[in-house]
Amino acid sequence: MKVHFTADLPTDGALIVPVFEGALSTSSLTDLDARTGGAVKRGMAAASFTGKSGQSLTIPGPAEMPDAVILLLGQGKAKTMGAEDHRALGGKAFAAVNGRYETAALTLTGLGEAGLETAAAAAHVALGGRLRSYDFDIYRRKTKDTDKKVVEAFSVVTASSGDAQSLFAVEDAVAGGVRVARDLVTEPPNILHPESFAERCKDLEKLGVEVTILDEAKMTELGMGSLLGVGQGSVRGSRLVSMLWKGGPADQKPVAFIGKGVTFDTGGISIKPSAGMEDMKFDMGGAGAVTGAMHAIAARKAKANVVGLIGLVENMPDGNAQRPSDVVTSMSGQTVEVLNTDAEGRLVLADVLTYAQRTFEPQVMVDLATLTGAILISLAHEYAGLFTQNDDLAQALVAAGEVTGEPLWRMPLTKAHDDMIKSDIADMKNIGPRYAGSSTAAAFIGRFVENDTPWAHLDIAGTAWTDKDKDICPKGATGYGVRLLDQLIREGYE
Repeated sequence: MKVHFTADLPTDGALIVPVFEGALSTSSLTDLDARTGGAVKRGMAAASFTGKSGQSLTIPGPAEMPDAVILLLGQGKAKTMGAEDHRALGGKAFAAVNGRYETAALTLTGLGEAGLETAAAAAHVALGGRLRSYDFDIYRRKTKDTDKKVVEAFSVVTASSGDAQSLFAVEDAVAGGVRVARDLVTEPPNILHPESFAERCKDLEKLGVEVTILDEAKMTELGMGSLLGVGQGSVRGSRLVSMLWKGGPADQKPVAFIGKGVTFDTGGISIKPSAGMEDMKFDMGGAGAVTGAMHAIAARKAKANVVGLIGLVENMPDGNAQRPSDVVTSMSGQTVEVLNTDAEGRLVLADVLTYAQRTFEPQVMVDLATLTGAILISLAHEYAGLFTQNDDLAQALVAAGEVTGEPLWRMPLTKAHDDMIKSDIADMKNIGPRYAGSSTAAAFIGRFVENDTPWAHLDIAGTAWTDKDKDICPKGATGYGVRLLDQLIREGYE
């Protein structure tokens, strides 16, 4: 979909006009009413259109716009909107016209009181439309082009069109990273497995990212028994991928983003119930977010040094699969008693964290993982769980999430949780008791943080996927974390 900014009203397609309750006489409505000989106000009266949230009304365009229609879109009570509201408006506007028109324009004229007549607002509105327009359709074979009208051109009408276009270019680069993450998470597991995922990461080389792929032989040489144990029951070879962007000073230590990439999770010998197991193709959502974030950071040429690392495995049961009660030795040298093979993501992250620290000496680390079902019990699908003992990093991450609309909720991580994973025969076990499952999982990962490196763990099990349409995301993979990580770099490390 092409997105552009203009100061002129369109002559065809749909012209979308946001309307607020109590603000039915804005300059844009008054102008359009005059052009249509009073048809706008008559239509509003006949349909009892008051601008309530969710209301919409379609009216034929004026004589000078014979191929256009006017679509009034209710916004609820008038208020001053923020960036998240602007993105939501763009997403809702796109959803209202997609499938009905091939071209659409959203006018922001006369909406200064809602904060919509600035270049930044226009850019965020366009970003919302871009994010909502995502459609993964590469495997549809029977849908014909004539079955639906897909919006091919989306315009934002604003007096600040030039500045808005410049601002949007940066945001669109980040939206490209969200698309990368959504594509990866949506792919079926017979197509996206550790080897093919790793190969896809090479696409980042076109943006100037240095991509290194470790195969099983190299990881065996490095002693990554924790990660390799998870994948040993699969015919697909495990991989570790590092993606290094060097946009900052040569002496600046990188920020490390680390992602769990279980491309399909049966649970292994501790096998999951069959009902809902198809959703386990999403268990690489953390790796997808890290890969998308690296695309975003490189595409907008961020002036910072950042490295993304992902551990890619497939957790399958066979005669060679890891057994409950096996003991593995991690790259760090610490031993782990594996009591549940379905608590595998933390085993993957353990070795990736060690590799990240010993290879890149990062100044800070943030890992993302669809790690525990327990986080959904605590936070549902509304927040990702944030675990860290570093208050400054916690505040920076929460602030970044507030800007991007990807909220985090800080969860407890204490010595008590660390004590819960003590093993009778190894340095630790990979599960704790029934309670505090998300915190004990975070405590496990924390065992692999060296030299007091600032570190945070984000449990995104409830936010990587949505089963219903949202304002800026259609049903499916959300790409959660891409914009949050990019915002963290913008605010703290560039």
